[in-house]
Amino acid sequence: MTAARGLLLHPITMGLFLQSLFLLLGSCLHPAAAFPKGCYPSEEEGLKTFRCSNAQLTEVPRDIPNDTNKLYLDFNQISFLPRDAFRDLPLLLELDLSHNAITRIESGAFQGLAEHLHSLDLSSNRLVSVSKDAFGNLKAKVNLSSNPWLCDCRLQELIRAVELAADSSGGIVCDSSTQEEHVGKAFLQVIADTDFCNVYKKTTDIAMLVTMFGWFAMVISYLVYYVRQNQEDARRHLEYLKSLPSKQRRSEESSTISTVV
Repeated sequence: MTAARGLLLHPITMGLFLQSLFLLLGSCLHPAAAFPKGCYPSEEEGLKTFRCSNAQLTEVPRDIPNDTNKLYLDFNQISFLPRDAFRDLPLLLELDLSHNAITRIESGAFQGLAEHLHSLDLSSNRLVSVSKDAFGNLKAKVNLSSNPWLCDCRLQELIRAVELAADSSGGIVCDSSTQEEHVGKAFLQVIADTDFCNVYKKTTDIAMLVTMFGWFAMVISYLVYYVRQNQEDARRHLEYLKSLPSKQRRSEESSTISTVV
């Protein structure tokens, strides 16, 4: 009887044991399975780090732990940073986006990071022109080197709005420019002698003056035409009156003079 009961209980015990084992493994593996392929969490110098370096990403991953302090997204194929791309990372201190294919940064992309972020690396991307509004009120030190920049007023405003990372300013070089002689030169060297925004303002002012002068000339031309046309009509009418009998002519002349006046 005891042996038979043992045989009956053995499969039940084994089943419960296996079920518990699967649940334990599932609870351990589930968080890792949620991470994008090639990404993994770690701890470096007491800071929670999330690395996605060279993970063949084409966009900023969503499943990043919200207590991350350091985020590495370098050496991927990310081309666009949308609004609120990092809004769920309020404790982020360092963000590395270098060596990607970023061409556009939407306004508000770094929204929510202004309070803590102190390092932002955007070097070695494909940035040509970015509005200063894309960085909001960031206080982080930004690396913008090794991008194919268009040197113009927009870049000048951006450089004045952000704090550049140490030793990175020399890597901001004019790949193209509104003035051909600046191509290939370091941007900070160029703006030491050229104020792109002031040149743009002067060009705009001249265009406005030319437009205003054109309208003024049109108004004057119309007034001259109007006066001459009225004078011609008045002359013809007076000649007509002269051909009338004297009594009728005086009456018509009085009416004409009143009308002209």
